[in-house]
Amino acid sequence: MTAIAMSAGRQPAWRRLVGFNLLTGIVLAIVGWLIGNVIGNSIHAKSLTYYTTGQGQSDIAILLGYLFGVIGFLVGLGFANYPIRRMLGHPATLAEHESEGEGVGRYFRLCTDHKVVAIQYIVGIGVFFFVGGINAMLIRTELLQPNVHVFGANQYLTLVGMHGAMMMGMMTSVIIGPFANWLVPLMIGTRRMAFPRIESFTFWLLMAAGVVLVTTIFFGGFQTGWTGYQPLGDQGTAGYDAYIGFFALVGVSMCLLGFNLLATIITMRAPGMTWTRLPIFVWSVLATAILMMLAAPMLIAALLMGALDRTAQTAFYVAGNGGSSYLFQNLFWVFGHPEVYIVALPGFGIVLELLPVFSRKPLWGYRLAVAGMLGVTVLSFFVWQHHLFVSGINADLRPFYMLSTELISIPTGFTFLCGMMTIWRGNIRFTVPMLFCLAWFFNFLIGGLSGVFLSDVPSDVTTHGSFFVMAHFHYTIMGGLIFTFFAAIYYWVPKMTGWELNERLGKIHFWTMFIFFNSTFAVLFALGFLGMPRRVVTYASNLQFLNDWASVSAFLLGASMLVFLFNLVWSLAFVKKPAAANPWGSRSIEFQLPSPIPVHNFDRIPVFSGDPYGYGEGSPPVAVPAGAPAGRE
Repeated sequence: MTAIAMSAGRQPAWRRLVGFNLLTGIVLAIVGWLIGNVIGNSIHAKSLTYYTTGQGQSDIAILLGYLFGVIGFLVGLGFANYPIRRMLGHPATLAEHESEGEGVGRYFRLCTDHKVVAIQYIVGIGVFFFVGGINAMLIRTELLQPNVHVFGANQYLTLVGMHGAMMMGMMTSVIIGPFANWLVPLMIGTRRMAFPRIESFTFWLLMAAGVVLVTTIFFGGFQTGWTGYQPLGDQGTAGYDAYIGFFALVGVSMCLLGFNLLATIITMRAPGMTWTRLPIFVWSVLATAILMMLAAPMLIAALLMGALDRTAQTAFYVAGNGGSSYLFQNLFWVFGHPEVYIVALPGFGIVLELLPVFSRKPLWGYRLAVAGMLGVTVLSFFVWQHHLFVSGINADLRPFYMLSTELISIPTGFTFLCGMMTIWRGNIRFTVPMLFCLAWFFNFLIGGLSGVFLSDVPSDVTTHGSFFVMAHFHYTIMGGLIFTFFAAIYYWVPKMTGWELNERLGKIHFWTMFIFFNSTFAVLFALGFLGMPRRVVTYASNLQFLNDWASVSAFLLGASMLVFLFNLVWSLAFVKKPAAANPWGSRSIEFQLPSPIPVHNFDRIPVFSGDPYGYGEGSPPVAVPAGAPAGRE
């Protein structure tokens, strides 16, 4: 099998160009879009029962165009090859485009090497992260003045919706996609994920989703915000169809990614990797994977019913025909609030994974940290209706959801306790990854404390729908997720690529990001208390100074991201200083391997023993050879 892959790597460039790759996928996506559009318009013209919105657009043509376009894209990448070959009687294969001889071409096609998929995730999600960031800059540009001066109200609402949807949809996999795919097989001592083609499938499906969302600008955008509430969605322009397609694809990608990670962790652990020796990051991935598998189907179901309302004249959410918009809100938030912890839990794992390394102490309260993560996982399904406190729900339900929302702070507090006790009296090294971890404590604490105002009905009635909510949300998500994402970037990317990142530029990036992040979003708490509502393009003139302060700070926050981008390109493309195999002195198994790690991960399957966080207690308890030399699977 290795010989076959190497033979493919020696093919001429023109042959690889016309094969199954990104270029072919784009071509077939366009063809698929045209076919779906033609079929949809035909149905529109012939069916007397077809339902259109007041705008008169053919929603079924647009949705079928997206469906067929995504199918064509995946076929062009080669995802149909394996099942067709198996149905024709060809033998099963495991490896696909895994050889080093494939070069950079591996990154532009279906590849079953989990390390390649991880790099694809970093680059792909990074592109859409910057797209979402540009939208944020445009939003803050509009808010420099209290009256409309750059965009109209509809365009402003589309920018707000695109920014929120892009960040909440794509960023759900910003840690799980790159770092769980790269680290989990290494940390548990296996050579690949349980289902390597599904692993690649989840990435390309997510990329297709991002493109679908961007195309909303060609159909009038959507004016519902990122939550897509009904009945606004049912009455919306054709751009709302892109919203449906985007989040449906994100939901499928999340569900399959969670399933793959769960199967890998449960069934593929190496000898000695018991549950009590599982790295804390892998525990966070396990908890997140459970949430992905259980929550994402709710989102898919909610969007499917919305699509049927727009195309087949059903009435799931149409109150005039017996439906209920409250159904959408409930289904959306049954997914939406566990989603908050889908993005938060991997950050918990990264912080607790890195703190022992840079404190040179064992992880304090390992079992307590695991209990906290699993507690958050369970309780996250019992809090969603605090988003509906002002939506007219039965008042008798409010005390229960107040209680459950505040109870979830207890297992979350376990993470804080374990982290603080780990660094207590430790020999701390203030490296760039450690700085981002310490910033997480500050940011997430503010996000958690401000969340108390939104979990209690009396204060939520005052702050709901205001900039206070947006400040809380960004402190929780950006202050938690994105800061830990950068901690992981600076910690693991040198190992992933084999090249060092510039530490001085990394510290400049950290301090500018930390200062201007807080300067941007702390002001929004005040704006919320002063009565400025979300998603409104105009505001009272006495709030202009605070808005200008937030806007200028946001521009400088955006500039800090350019420092990171420059560091990444400069270090990996120009300077290219080789990274040491274990620059941080970590006991984790991935740092005991060569840098960069070979395609097959291990020559022999390792055997694990002892505590992975026992710093100062001898050599790392990993990589004891077991059995005969292991060839390629």
